[in-house]
Amino acid sequence: MASSPQTSGRPETQRSPRRRVRFRYERRVRLYSLLVALPGIVLSGILVWLQPWSTESKLALFLTEIFVWWLLALAMHAQTVRPLQTLANVVAALREEDYSFRARGAVANDALGELSQEVNALADLLADPRIRVIEATALLGRVVEEIEAPLFAFDPERVLRLVNPAGAKLLQQPAVRLLGQTADEIGLADCLGVTSEALVALPANSPTARWLVRQSKFREKGVPHTLVVLSDVSRALREEERSAWQRLIRVLGHELNNSLAPIKSIAGSLSSRLAETELNPEQRRDFERGLAIIEDRTASLNRFLQAYRQLARTPPPSVKKVALLPIVDRVVFLETRLAVVNLRGPDVTLIMDADQIEQMLINLVHNAVEAALELGSGDGSNGAEARTPQVTLCWVVEDRSVVLTIDDNGPGLLNPSNAFVPFYTTKPSGSGIGLALSRQIVEAHGGSIELSNRKEQSGCRVRVLLPLSVASEALYKPLPD
Repeated sequence: MASSPQTSGRPETQRSPRRRVRFRYERRVRLYSLLVALPGIVLSGILVWLQPWSTESKLALFLTEIFVWWLLALAMHAQTVRPLQTLANVVAALREEDYSFRARGAVANDALGELSQEVNALADLLADPRIRVIEATALLGRVVEEIEAPLFAFDPERVLRLVNPAGAKLLQQPAVRLLGQTADEIGLADCLGVTSEALVALPANSPTARWLVRQSKFREKGVPHTLVVLSDVSRALREEERSAWQRLIRVLGHELNNSLAPIKSIAGSLSSRLAETELNPEQRRDFERGLAIIEDRTASLNRFLQAYRQLARTPPPSVKKVALLPIVDRVVFLETRLAVVNLRGPDVTLIMDADQIEQMLINLVHNAVEAALELGSGDGSNGAEARTPQVTLCWVVEDRSVVLTIDDNGPGLLNPSNAFVPFYTTKPSGSGIGLALSRQIVEAHGGSIELSNRKEQSGCRVRVLLPLSVASEALYKPLPD
């Protein structure tokens, strides 16, 4: 039996059903609005036509009925379609995560009003978590901005996508310029190349700075990112280093003092009994010279130990409101070997220990003058250029801190990273505690000290940062011109 043409050569599942022609909803409403009154219009027209009126009157009345019929149909269409269009707009706004629109006419005991109520309730339900997310995001952004630890977020291509103000300050670039750059371009490749809880040196031009790297993973729109948080542990490490030196100094000082005291006493006793012995003049001179050397070296070693014990006995600062200008003027006046150029800054009052800050400035100015005199004494031989020794001191107010700068035109530093190491010195008569003690004093006041070679010319630059407290900011006032 031959198959029918409709099914031959085509599987049953591939039959394309005949589509029913269906008007749009609005057209159906408009059509039903017109059809609902059509019988009445036809009946009214027949009755009007049967009346004994003139043809013009019949046509006028019939056209009036058709016009009113048309207006009523349009009104019914509007009352049916427009509320649905409003609801569609509200739903579309919800889909776009805009929860500010609400449907009108939301009343009870009404089919359309109940639908509007449900849509509005859905909008309120979706808006609440959205508002919470916005508030949480704003709070998170605020916390990220206020956190003092540098924070960075990188995408899988190691491109920077987030940085807080502390991170921008660390890299000394605005955040707008940093975003979009890779970790290699901004000098943070080491932070991504190490494991979490590792130590790195940042920035690269500050070898003494140590930062603890903490890494974590998170996703943004499904894309994995790496969050890097840096913690400055330089001061903590220096505190541990200082504590170790202090313990070592105390132990050495105790043991050496226990030995030096009897040595000095025995040398003095032998020197006093030397006159009672029968020795020729040459032997007497040799004994006297030897005992004098023992006493002299014992006293020198004792003074040497006392100087180093300052690192272990520095008391905590006793702070009060003190004007900076008189302290600087006094330090400059005490230096008699060289006229220090005092470029006076603003008349600012700080909360500090005046004695400790003055001692710190004396140490720094003393070192700067020695360096300037060392180079200035050259006569041009051995490649040394003779120049006038110069040391300048100034201070400015920058970013809630007073920055004191001491410049000299000496030979500079061969190894700046070791400058603050206790006992390290390049001077034949140096003790190696001046800079270490100065940094200890500055950090006890909540500040920091930086030592670097000058870029514009030979010499060294010391920058001391002392924080401005709330009280001292109110007292800050610039000097009159």
